Amino acid sequence: MNLGKETETLEFKKTTGEMKEAMISISAILNKHGIGTLYFGVKANGDIIGQEVSESSLRDVSRAIYENIKPRIYPTIEEFILDQKHLIKVEFSGENTPYSAFGRYFLRTSDEDREVNPDALKEFFNANKYREKWEKDESKSLSKQIDKDAIKSFWQKSVSAGRMPEGRYTCQMILNRFGLVSGDHLTNAGEALFGNTGAISLKAGIFATDEKLTILDMKLYEDNIYNLLRIAEEYILRNIRWKSKITGTDREEIPEFPVAVIREVLANSFAHAIYSGRTNHEICIHPGMITVYSPGEYASKHKPEEYIKGNVESEIRNPTISKMLYLSKSIEQFGSGFKRIDSLCKDAGIKYAYENKENGFKFILYRSQIHSDMKSDTTYVTLNGTEMSVLAVLKQKPDSSRNEIADRISKTVRTVQRALDSLRNKGYIRRIGSKQYPTWEVLK
Repeated sequence: MNLGKETETLEFKKTTGEMKEAMISISAILNKHGIGTLYFGVKANGDIIGQEVSESSLRDVSRAIYENIKPRIYPTIEEFILDQKHLIKVEFSGENTPYSAFGRYFLRTSDEDREVNPDALKEFFNANKYREKWEKDESKSLSKQIDKDAIKSFWQKSVSAGRMPEGRYTCQMILNRFGLVSGDHLTNAGEALFGNTGAISLKAGIFATDEKLTILDMKLYEDNIYNLLRIAEEYILRNIRWKSKITGTDREEIPEFPVAVIREVLANSFAHAIYSGRTNHEICIHPGMITVYSPGEYASKHKPEEYIKGNVESEIRNPTISKMLYLSKSIEQFGSGFKRIDSLCKDAGIKYAYENKENGFKFILYRSQIHSDMKSDTTYVTLNGTEMSVLAVLKQKPDSSRNEIADRISKTVRTVQRALDSLRNKGYIRRIGSKQYPTWEVLK
């Protein structure tokens, strides 16, 4: 089994015999990204070879980190079994840069750890202040203006995922531990993640065609990032197609898009947005596609395809927000969003695209064509734009009159009648009411 390539936040060591090199890698990753993962028992090319793991070997790793990484960090260290081989997995994070190993300073570049002198390290942090400035600035919200349920859910998920150590936490401990407060106020990152002021906006809508013309549903949610991720996921899952698969006596409901795909796209959208005002995230559900829009220009000098095909240096616009989403397992791997989305979409046979514009980044998931099962397996019945609009209205309100439908989709009554006749002939709808006061049953 192979774990893939080393990255800017992922390091492999063959055994704990490479302990010194491991400490250097941890300090380098902390200085560049503030969070990362290291495995003992894996070759540099990702091949799992395993190693002997005992309580003493876990303690040795813990002691080495405690004694040699300064300032001190408190990582999660555990035995990990893959392909029947035993590994040691170390997950670490820290806010108090710069970090040294054995009194020396390092920076992560691609999969290498490069030693730098204090002046070069200072220059690096000064050059990259813009990435963290907004997050660390003091917001107008007081530190008590928080969503306690969201914070509690965060630490429970993080502990359950093994990305935070077990312990007794309070909301204030979480805010302090991750630098989400500044004096009596929340930082901008703290307010965005867990505030109760509705600082972040999400607009979600359903459209009758692939253009933003006929709106069938529109919602505006104002909440924090942690809650909006759940709200966005639920909105999409509630409004996409599902199919039933019966295996033996069990019935399984399968969504049109795997939940993992939806979750990864949404998490990366919120992680890399620009939050310099009351900007709107957007979800648009069309008959032929679903789009997820993230406000703010694209965050990296590298194109998405470079991340997918290669092993280029990751650039993270909102390190604190990204870290919190990683800890709660909203993001599966730190800094590897495009590569993971590409892999998930290929596995599910989903076509996707993206649009990178000055004011925002849009990710597009393409939907399969609707077709009628009334025809043979080789004959697909497609719908034109008007038919899709009429069908979408009837799904929401089956007793809609021709005049109501015409008004909603901006067509004439005669055009609506032709669409109704066509949909009925194609097996999509059936009239179950009287001719004068019809109610339509949507079959597809």
